[in-house]
Parts: sequence; C-alpha cells; structure tokens
Amino acid sequence: MGDEPSETFSDAIMLYNASPKAAKQLIPIVEAIGDLSLGAISGALLKSLGPKLKPKASTDTWWREIVTPASAVINNAHELEGTPLIRVKPYDKFERIAQDKRRCKLSRAERTPADKEWIEAFCRAADPYNAALVRFIFETAARIDQAVSLEPDDLRPHENKVRVKAQKGHPESWITVSPQMMDELLALPAKRSKNRKTGKLMKARVFGYGSSTGYNTRWETICKRAGIPYLSAHPAGRHGFFTELVVRQGVDPVTSAKTGRWSDPNLPMRIYAHAETDEADIRARFRTNHVQDDAVETPNSKKSQKEWRYERFPPKGQVAGSNPAGIAKNT
Repeated sequence: MGDEPSETFSDAIMLYNASPKAAKQLIPIVEAIGDLSLGAISGALLKSLGPKLKPKASTDTWWREIVTPASAVINNAHELEGTPLIRVKPYDKFERIAQDKRRCKLSRAERTPADKEWIEAFCRAADPYNAALVRFIFETAARIDQAVSLEPDDLRPHENKVRVKAQKGHPESWITVSPQMMDELLALPAKRSKNRKTGKLMKARVFGYGSSTGYNTRWETICKRAGIPYLSAHPAGRHGFFTELVVRQGVDPVTSAKTGRWSDPNLPMRIYAHAETDEADIRARFRTNHVQDDAVETPNSKKSQKEWRYERFPPKGQVAGSNPAGIAKNT
C-alpha cells in the first residue's frame, strides 16, 4: 500500500495543547520549519534556529524559547502518534561565550542576593504592602508570581500556613511562615487590581498586584529612596533565601533546598548559593607574617647547613639534636 505520508511540524502543532505563552513562542518556529517532516528535524536544526529567529538573544534564551517548546511539540506527537522522538544536546559553554561575544553582552551574570541589611533598609523606605512582600519572598523563597497571586483564602492564620500555587513542576502546597510574617499578612487589607488587557477588576489579592511584573517600577523607587541597589524579586527572594541559610547561617543544603521547595539540592548549590568571602582575604590565608622581631644572634644560633641537617635527621643510632664529632661549630 506504500508508506503513509510523514507528519509535519505543523501537523504536530495541531496535536499540542499549548499555553498562551508557549503558543506565542511557537508562531515563528512553525513559520520557519512547519513544512518539514518530523523525521527530518534534528537537534542541530532546532539549535540553528536561534541565530535566525533571535540573533541578539543569549543561548539560554534560544534554549528556553525555541528548542524547548519545539521539542515539546515533537515529543508530544511521538507519544500520541508514534512519530520520531527527539533529544537535543544543550548549548555548550563555548557556544554561549561565542554568542555573548557576538552580541557584546554577558549572559548568566552573577546575581547579588539580598541580605538582612538590604531587606531592612528596603522595608524602612517601603509601604506596608511592599515591605511585607519582600519579607515574604525572602523568608519563604516563593517566586514572585506565587507571592502576588496570594488571596485571603490562601492564609491559615491558626496554623501559620500559606498556600502557594503550583509552579515550575512543583504542585500546589501549604508552607509554614513565622508568626510575625503571618501577622504582617493579616494586617494588609486585600486589594483588587484591574486586568491590564480587559480592564475588569480581578479577585482581591493579599499584596494588591495584578501581575508578576507590576512591582518593578515601585521597587525601583523604593530602592532609590532607601539608598540601596535595586534588586528584582528573584535575587531578593530565592537567591537571598538560599544564600542566607547555607552561606551565612550554615544550614545544610539538603534542609535548605527542601524548605525552599527545590527537588534537587545540587541545583540551588550551583545557582542560588553565592560566596561572600573577599578574594583578597582568601589569598591572605596563604601568606605568613613577614614582619618578625630581629633575633639576637649568638654563636650557637649560626649553624651550617650540614649541622642543621644532621640535628634534624641524625643517622641511625645517634640522638636527634646532638652535635657529632667531626662537625665543627661555627664561632
């Protein structure tokens, strides 16, 4: 009967239940490779789309916004229709460095985690809502979208528990907060924000923000007023949380990862733990004290190399520290 016609990437798109965000990412991809059969699409081909579709982006962006959604579409078709499976080798560090050089911008820049002093300075200059928000993400390692999505029904005051929604592969969960944190949350009258697209009022939320980006401008103003460097929610929250526990307070990484809802402690140790010891201080540990009091030389203090070696390592049968005959002392 002959071979059945191969399914194309466009066919696979129709089988995929994409979120609005993923659908937006897939539009330029399907325009580029929609007519190709799934068997003809390789990992190298998907990686090559990055320079074509987003020439000024980093390799991390290429992986997140091109390779990952395209691979998801292809592998979803594999599960449903038995079409070829695809596995893509990540961009290596040489590809990342080369792309950073082409776009004259460094990717994976070192983040500065928040500490208690930064948090307190921020809160002194902030209104009660933003002060409670920054304390909440610093104490719980909640992502900003989880924090701003909190509604009054997500609080259990008698148990000091807060419900955070599912995100990044983790299910919805109830997390424990300090009594002081719960008191701050309860003191905030819930606010209703408008949906920026529809203009309709949203459900009442604890912190009053309608989206995960609405805080940025306000935080920039607060940081400027407080005289501290601006930190976004991620370094202020998750980076600050893990560095505070592991680096500053010496809590073991496994416990810290569990309380911050990381499934693998190696991930936060690699990304979220920031060393805070000054490099010059580390180098100084290898140096000895060069300034010593001048010792008063005596005849016995001047010894030849041969004498010194004999006293430290005497022949068998001799006592260490004795001066054998035949080795004259310096006078």
